[in-house]
Amino acid sequence: MEEEIKTDEVETTKENVEEAGTVEEQEIVKQAKDAATIAKEAEEIKATNLKAEEKLMDRKEALNALGGRSDAGGIDKKPEVLTDTQYAEALERGEVNPLKEDGII
Repeated sequence: MEEEIKTDEVETTKENVEEAGTVEEQEIVKQAKDAATIAKEAEEIKATNLKAEEKLMDRKEALNALGGRSDAGGIDKKPEVLTDTQYAEALERGEVNPLKEDGII
């Protein structure tokens, strides 16, 4: 049997009071629903922006391919290791500077 509660001349059932909760609880629920709505809208905007960014990246890659450029960059040359004889000859020609190589200059 349903128990009736009388408060300030307003008749409500026990189940209705539990469903409605206090004003503070209702406000918290409202704020949570608002936050969920905002989060959903933000997620939709983020997805739209991601799609646009992917299109831009695809276009950039296509333009680089057409222009002969690549994102990878150039190949770095490894410094040539000279033998003692080769180094001495390069020193005589002025092609190497031992003071610069040692960081003195």
